[in-house]
Amino acid sequence: MAENGVQLTLASTVKSSGRTRINGTDGLNGSHTNGSTVSQSSLAVQEKQERNGTLQPSKGQKQQLCETCAKGHTCQSVINRTRQMRALIDSKKPYQAHSAFRHLVDEGHRPSLVTYTTLLTALTNQRMFESIPSLLSQVEQAGLRPDSIFFNALINAFVEAKRMGEAINTFWKMRHSGRHPTTSTFNTLIKGYGIVGKPEESQRVFDMMGVEGSVRPNLTTYNILVKAWCDQRNLEEASSVVGKMRAGGVEPDIVTYNTIASAYANNDETWRAEELIVEIQTRVRTSERTWGIIIGGYCREGRLDEAFRCVRQMKEAGVVPNVVIFNTLLKGFLDANDMAAVNNILGLMEQFGIKPDIVTYSHQLNTFSSLGHMARCMKVFDKMIEAGIEPDPQVYSILAKGYVRAQQPDKAEELLLQMSQLSVSPNVVTFTTVISGWCSVADMESAMRVYEKMRESGVHPNLRTFETLIWGYSEQKQPWKAEEVLQMMQEAGVKPKQSTYALIADAWKAVGLIENASQANGSSNGRQVVDNSDHSDENSSTLHISEDGNKLQRLEKSNGNAINARSRSSFLQVTSALGNSGIVSGKILKAREFPSKRLNAMKNTSLLQRPYQFQPWNPGFCRKQLQKNGGFHCQSISSFKMVFL
Repeated sequence: MAENGVQLTLASTVKSSGRTRINGTDGLNGSHTNGSTVSQSSLAVQEKQERNGTLQPSKGQKQQLCETCAKGHTCQSVINRTRQMRALIDSKKPYQAHSAFRHLVDEGHRPSLVTYTTLLTALTNQRMFESIPSLLSQVEQAGLRPDSIFFNALINAFVEAKRMGEAINTFWKMRHSGRHPTTSTFNTLIKGYGIVGKPEESQRVFDMMGVEGSVRPNLTTYNILVKAWCDQRNLEEASSVVGKMRAGGVEPDIVTYNTIASAYANNDETWRAEELIVEIQTRVRTSERTWGIIIGGYCREGRLDEAFRCVRQMKEAGVVPNVVIFNTLLKGFLDANDMAAVNNILGLMEQFGIKPDIVTYSHQLNTFSSLGHMARCMKVFDKMIEAGIEPDPQVYSILAKGYVRAQQPDKAEELLLQMSQLSVSPNVVTFTTVISGWCSVADMESAMRVYEKMRESGVHPNLRTFETLIWGYSEQKQPWKAEEVLQMMQEAGVKPKQSTYALIADAWKAVGLIENASQANGSSNGRQVVDNSDHSDENSSTLHISEDGNKLQRLEKSNGNAINARSRSSFLQVTSALGNSGIVSGKILKAREFPSKRLNAMKNTSLLQRPYQFQPWNPGFCRKQLQKNGGFHCQSISSFKMVFL
């Protein structure tokens, strides 16, 4: 659709890769960022324009329409359904809003521009950016002329997707089509450049507002620009913006100061944040958010006494601490293992009449489960149930982690049954944690059983799931099994990373096959998934998995060629590769003499019967790693790494 010679339509072709091409550029692969959506007032204005006939409907619609829509009149059904979509979006149900739009079309009604704008907001909230070209094509086919509100929604969608090139191009198309940018338009662009870490560009967009005679920055504009500089920890420029605010007759509010205080706290200068808040208390009323920033900063710095003091100081400032404040303080003392202070905080919550929420209990559960103290953990869990708080998948994942740390994977797996009975669906973290428990006790059969249960439940494994299985087979001295996991990854559509190949390389090193380890590391440079075809090329290092369970064919193909560089008929010296581990002594096999029987015999009599004892994990080992991110990395003698979630 051309507006004043400007083509608005974006190509709606979506390739099989899931990416789109938009005006010759790569399509949108968005990530979750908080941003503005089209306001209720803007949509109301847009709806009023439609009622006045400003937005003319298409007359070339081929689909069978209702009589009102076919005549180009305002259809009450369209208005009602659009309002329903808007309400669903406000209720955080954008998917249902999308469904309401489809029903509207199926019923033979012609969506209005307000409807399309609302749908665009729903798509943005769902991060369904790849659907935007199709939506624009529909708007074009309907003969609707986008207004400033629609352009703003479109720009916001590109900003949320971190595609600032498309966002700024849409801005210029908006200008060329005769639609005037609003303050909201500039605010969205300033926010977008801040999100992608380019505050200098945010500043340039801000400066453009001075050129627009009718567009002036408001308080929100300044606050967005302050945040853009603060996110890059450039407090000097942020302070300069505050000075410009005052010079422009705009007084900073608590949002402005909270943004600067957060920057100080994130820079381990919480004392400066507190100084700032104390200074402005006479001009601006502080909020729970304000004190939460300071208390959280002191907790991260380990200055827990200062954090506790601020809770008392909040009361003096007339601000009552909420559950978020107490949860922040509670976690700080739990991380410091100061249980006396934890009990004092819980008592203080009771004095303030603040009821613990699921986060309060989760912090306690996570601390005790990380240490394997399941008796204390279950006491907290029972209290949570008595308080009427229903556990979610994260809580069960924390409990599973505790049982794994306590070397009780059977109890961790029992949690899956309990969740099913309570209609709580386990997520990938829960299943992977249970799998890691069986891996840690060298029971790979049970680990694979849980993996199959996970797939049957419709839960998709992630990279950590597969790396956990690789680690388990590595600990069992079965590197061929570890490589077999690559096949599983390919079938699940999960791409290996460098860490994946490194784990497999470590598995081969542990049995003395250095050449296989080198090829495993090298494979990450030339491929992303395992090639399962049976190549005849002697340089092939492809893993071929046969139906009879022969897992050592890769050892024949890769190590046989690597060690025997002269010809395929020369000998493979297994002693040199495995002799250090006492697995094979004095046996020389020809590369072409690796029938499955001999391989199975070698596997059964050598690799699986080597004098290797699995050492149970000691809860007192790697304590710092234990507490990192609610999980641990435990380094064993053979340099394998296990990651519990």
